[in-house]
Amino acid sequence: MDRKRGPGRPARGWRRLLARDPGEADLARRRFRLGSGPAQAAIEAAERAYVSGFNAALAGEPGTIEALPPDRRPFAYEGAGAACTVLDLLTLARGRRLRDLLDGPAGRHSHAVHLGAGRGYALLRLRPLRGASRAHPLLRWLAVDGYGFQRGLDGTDRMVGERTMPDLLTRAHCATFDQGLGRLLWYHDGAAPDGVAAAIAGYPAGRRADLWSGVGFAATHIGGAEPAELARLAEHAGADGFRAHLAQGCAFAAAAHVQAGSLPGHVARAAPVLAGAAADEAASWADRALLALGHDPRTHDDFRAWQADTRRSWSRRHR
Repeated sequence: MDRKRGPGRPARGWRRLLARDPGEADLARRRFRLGSGPAQAAIEAAERAYVSGFNAALAGEPGTIEALPPDRRPFAYEGAGAACTVLDLLTLARGRRLRDLLDGPAGRHSHAVHLGAGRGYALLRLRPLRGASRAHPLLRWLAVDGYGFQRGLDGTDRMVGERTMPDLLTRAHCATFDQGLGRLLWYHDGAAPDGVAAAIAGYPAGRRADLWSGVGFAATHIGGAEPAELARLAEHAGADGFRAHLAQGCAFAAAAHVQAGSLPGHVARAAPVLAGAAADEAASWADRALLALGHDPRTHDDFRAWQADTRRSWSRRHR
C-alpha cells in the first residue's frame, strides 16, 4: 500500500509497516454521515494532521510538527502520542518515547498527547490500564478517553450502531471511555446537532453524561459547526439534562488550546455558545479546578472531581 509521509522523512525499516494511510481521514470511506458546510473539511483536516503526526513520530522527527499551522498541531501531536505509545509497547520501552515527546516538542500539548496514547493502545488492541500509568499521573486518564475514541472509530458498527461497551475492568474506565466515544459521535454524525443528539439518546441514561462531555470537547476542539448549530446542540444537551457536561467538555478543550498557546477562531466562537463564556474564562474554570485538587492528584476520583468542579463553575456562572 502506498503510504504518504508525514511532515518529515518517512519511517524506515520495520517501522514503515506501522505507517498510517492518509486515506483514513476520508469520512466517506468510513461510511460516516456526511453533511454540507464546514464540518467534513474540519474533521478530515484534524484526522489528516493526526496521520501526519503519527508518521512523523515513527520517523523519529516529531519536532517537524512545529512546521504545521498552529491550529493543526494539537491533532498532529495526538498522532505523535499514538505512535510513541505503539513503539514503546512493541519494544518494551516502558513509556520512554512518550515521556521524551512530552519533555520535548509536545510540552504544551500534553492533553493531546495523552489522548493519542490511548489511541495507540487501541491500535494494538490493548487496554490502557498499566502502561498509561507511566504517563502524567492525572492526565493518564485521558488515555482511556483516547482509547474510547479509537475503538469507536475502528468498530463503529458495534460501538455506535449496537452501543456495545468493551470489556473494561471498572465502571470508572467505562465512564472515561464514553467521553472518547462522545468525541467520535461528533465525527460520525458530521457535526450535525440533531444527529448527535439522536445518537446519544439511543444509549442508556447512565452513559449519556459522559457522551455529552465528549461531544462538548469535540465541538470546541475540532469545530465544524456554525454558532446557530452549536446553540441547537446546547438546547439538546439541556433537554437531556446534561447541559453542564457539554459546557465542561467545552471548557477542557478551551484549556487545552490556551495551554498550547493558540486559540483558533472556531474555539473562540464555540465557547460563548457552549460554555456561555469567552474561551479564556472557560479555560480558567478547568485550570482552577485542577489547582483545587492539591499537590498530587492521580486517581480516577481526582479526575472526576476535576470535571465536576469545572461544571460547578459553569453552574455558578449561570444561576
